[in-house]
Amino acid sequence: MTSTQPKGPVNPLPPVVAAMFLILVGIEVVFQLGAHGLAGGPEAIGWRQEAANRYSLSTEMVRWMWETRQTPPELLVRLVSYPFVNMTFTQTLIAGVMLLAMGKLVTETCGTLAFLAVFFVSTIVGALAFGLVISQQAWLFGAFPPVYGLIGTFTYLLWQRLAAVGAHQARAFSLIGMLMAIRLLFGLLFGLDYDWVADLAAFTTGFLLSFVVAPGAWARLVSRIRQE
Repeated sequence: MTSTQPKGPVNPLPPVVAAMFLILVGIEVVFQLGAHGLAGGPEAIGWRQEAANRYSLSTEMVRWMWETRQTPPELLVRLVSYPFVNMTFTQTLIAGVMLLAMGKLVTETCGTLAFLAVFFVSTIVGALAFGLVISQQAWLFGAFPPVYGLIGTFTYLLWQRLAAVGAHQARAFSLIGMLMAIRLLFGLLFGLDYDWVADLAAFTTGFLLSFVVAPGAWARLVSRIRQE
């Protein structure tokens, strides 16, 4: 006779999503402890700014690498390190909650490798788009680009689900439309930043990557190409 474990009221998070979230939160906790004088001494007040200087990315850095075709490791690492340096507690909180929601759905549907691919490829493409599109000197930091990449994969999954039931597929893009509208509203009220370029590029990357990493997506793509 076999016994089954009763399911809890909340499904556990995939380990990779929980680990990524804990890294984000752990770094923020260190910044908060330093800022409030609870660790590191007087110099700890500047830990966040020091991390931003060392691990965030500027448009100038991206353009220099692109134009000179040089990729020194200290600049390359910034292409993937900037999401882990959020500039405010609120930014960390919002990005962290969105990471948990989108990451859980993507990982449970597509798998751990797909989550990692979308997270880091979206991070890199978002950074490159930010550096090559924006002509002004600007800095990129915070976890929103990879989160938008995961939203892109979520949109693809919803897009396919709506197609399967014969519903209007444009509804799948309502979330990204709402988020970009909110960004525009805040930009009109408080001044538009340039991060939206990285976010939109990351979203597009996550959506397009889904044609490869989503379950059955590659087979559907090959079948469609053969039919054409």
